Amino acid sequence: MKIGIIKEGKTPPDSRVPMTPAQCQQVLQQYPVELIVAPSPGRCFTDQEYQEAKVPLSDDMASCDVLMGVKEVPIDQLIPHKTYFFFSHTIKEQPYNRALLQAVLQHHIRLIDYEVLTDELGRRLIAFGRFAGMVGAHNGLLTYGRRTGHFNLKRMKDCRDYAEATRLYQSLQLPPMKIVLTGTGRVANGAAQVLKDMGIRQVPPAQYLQEEFQEAVFTQLDCEHYAEHKEGQAYSQEEFFAHPQRYRSSFAPYTKVSDIMINGIYWDNAAPAFFTREEAQADDFRIQVIADVTCDIAPVSSIPSTLRASTIADPIFGYAPASGTEVAPHSPNSIDMMTIDNLPNELPRDASKAFGEQFMEHILEELLQADSKVIERATVAVNGLLGPHFGYLAGYVAGGQDEA
Repeated sequence: MKIGIIKEGKTPPDSRVPMTPAQCQQVLQQYPVELIVAPSPGRCFTDQEYQEAKVPLSDDMASCDVLMGVKEVPIDQLIPHKTYFFFSHTIKEQPYNRALLQAVLQHHIRLIDYEVLTDELGRRLIAFGRFAGMVGAHNGLLTYGRRTGHFNLKRMKDCRDYAEATRLYQSLQLPPMKIVLTGTGRVANGAAQVLKDMGIRQVPPAQYLQEEFQEAVFTQLDCEHYAEHKEGQAYSQEEFFAHPQRYRSSFAPYTKVSDIMINGIYWDNAAPAFFTREEAQADDFRIQVIADVTCDIAPVSSIPSTLRASTIADPIFGYAPASGTEVAPHSPNSIDMMTIDNLPNELPRDASKAFGEQFMEHILEELLQADSKVIERATVAVNGLLGPHFGYLAGYVAGGQDEA
């Protein structure tokens, strides 16, 4: 098997890599594979670092069996009849990537999506989520500092690594404020780590709602804290995950006492949004900054003010609840939105190293097997057809063709 690490082609560019130079060197030494890396000036690990690790550089991706990237591959850069690994952002029927999945099928590409590489219990085996949460929390606090003028934070992208950021946190003087963090998975736990490293105290949800504090505090919410059964029945996590449409939001109390919201959940399209556009117009809606790491785009989203994804170059936009429209950051009577959709790219070296470790530990040997259930469960498309677990995307694929 010959594996190629492609040059990222999406705009805005992403500097992460699926494997670091040292990891590529280890793969070449320990596994029966060839491996080449396409030269790229924009990576967090330079071409020279790959060369020093004795990893071959070549633009000849057509000679590879398996091509690995990070973000979606532009349609005009797809090579037919190859196996690709990347985050396709198609499995939730995202309309902006429908044409990409159509092209994958037309080119008879086997698409393996990192997001659905899972074990037999459905647990993800590989993800950048922890780093998305870490950068998301940092950027949420940075946004609040800029909005209020109470403190300044260096951009995470301008730190060499997270170790440098933690050194900055030691001298950070934060005012009293309340931060609500949603989710308990990789993303949210990454965010919680940063908040704790900043010296922010975690308090239980009930105490958070009932008390005011003379210091910065945060609370972390599981689904039962922000969703309730429409029929008044007791919350059931099993039911909520299987039938989220049976639940409505109970998040409103947190909007009345929080200064910052960090959203780190995995959101199902049928699940309730945290709040409505109308609720954001209420006089007692206190949230001034939302760091939406989840970043599903309105109107099909858990945060109705996430009008678009922002970028690392331009990370913040304002949302005016009165009109439901975008305004300049830090405008009066607005909410500042931080909605970068490639947050780990602000910590690319740390994130890439952790991602490569997961790939080598959980995925590489599965890829080398003739019949891997792990690979099968993540195969979105193969031989011009949707994979065995992705037949539900048939209408999504056909819909764009009908519209055309």
